[in-house]
Amino acid sequence: MKLVVISSSPFIKKDNNNFAYSPYVKELEIWAKYSDEIAFTCPLWEKDNGLLVSKISFPITTIYEVKGFNIKTLLGFLKALRFSFINFYLLYKSMVWADHIHLRCPGNIGLMGCILQILFPNKPKTAKYAGNWDPKSKQPISYTIQKWILSNEFLTKNMQVLVYGEWENSSKNIKPFFTASYKEIDKETVFTRDFNGIISFLFVGTLANGKNPLYAVKLIENLKLKGNNVQLLLFGEGNEKFVIEKYIDKHQLRDYVIFKGNQNQDVIKKAYQQSHFVILPSKSEGWPKVIAEGMFWGCLPISSKVSCVPNMLDNGKRGLLLEMNFDEDEKQIQSLLKDNKLYQEKVSKAIDWSRKYTLDFFENEVRKLLKP
Repeated sequence: MKLVVISSSPFIKKDNNNFAYSPYVKELEIWAKYSDEIAFTCPLWEKDNGLLVSKISFPITTIYEVKGFNIKTLLGFLKALRFSFINFYLLYKSMVWADHIHLRCPGNIGLMGCILQILFPNKPKTAKYAGNWDPKSKQPISYTIQKWILSNEFLTKNMQVLVYGEWENSSKNIKPFFTASYKEIDKETVFTRDFNGIISFLFVGTLANGKNPLYAVKLIENLKLKGNNVQLLLFGEGNEKFVIEKYIDKHQLRDYVIFKGNQNQDVIKKAYQQSHFVILPSKSEGWPKVIAEGMFWGCLPISSKVSCVPNMLDNGKRGLLLEMNFDEDEKQIQSLLKDNKLYQEKVSKAIDWSRKYTLDFFENEVRKLLKP
């Protein structure tokens, strides 16, 4: 079976080897395992541009190099117009070659793939929508169009659309899905944490405005001012780091708000195992892996109510849902810090839920998609 993966996620060429974003590579290895040949239709970068990348270990039949673009400026629009003709041709060519078409959405390349797949109603197809599928959320028009095409069973035939969370009134081709980080053999005993010493909070992810790390910093600052022995460890890099550093210096928070930078999975795993909470006040998410990973190691999630997070946290039974109001959020965290029994109950429920979604389970679900 020949599989083509169509995505806006770039490949990076280094020393005649292909690299890509590390979590993406981990997942692609599973899709490649259940195909005889695999090709990619995606952009190629000469540099990783700060992206955390890993080497692709499996053989690739062909890479159809498309051009990434944005239309935020007039020049961007003109470039997009020129690239679109070439990209449509390469997308069509790759779809003709494939026995199974796999789209990665949302994204500009994913949008073009959504349109072209209509011409292949008889070919088996899958689409992974890695963004927020919530029909009530405000999203760019291109995302809305992709969601509409994918869920329209008249235009989109013979396709299973993998989305994060369960949503009412979904079409029959919409399949709730997930992403995994750990295997069954990775399961280790989770040691109980109490509140007798430093209460450790983690932020793991890109330091970008959309992830809202500054909200996490201010929330921890408020808790500290109320006499709580807390610290915040920030794992990641991004363009918001300068803003955060400026705020930390102005308010003298260096003693308990600590930058850790980009770290490998082993370092982050240890941080999950030793910390009490992972906090994600993000404005938009698909499947927030940091939440699922934290739960796996007994690091209780505190997250905004985006995408499938309320479902993941069972509306607060497996963590805390942020109201994005400092006073209200501080109060609910304070309340939990005073009730260790309730904290342990939430942690236990979080562990039980997250440990169902292993890479072994994920691989079995991918196998059923490609070889039913």
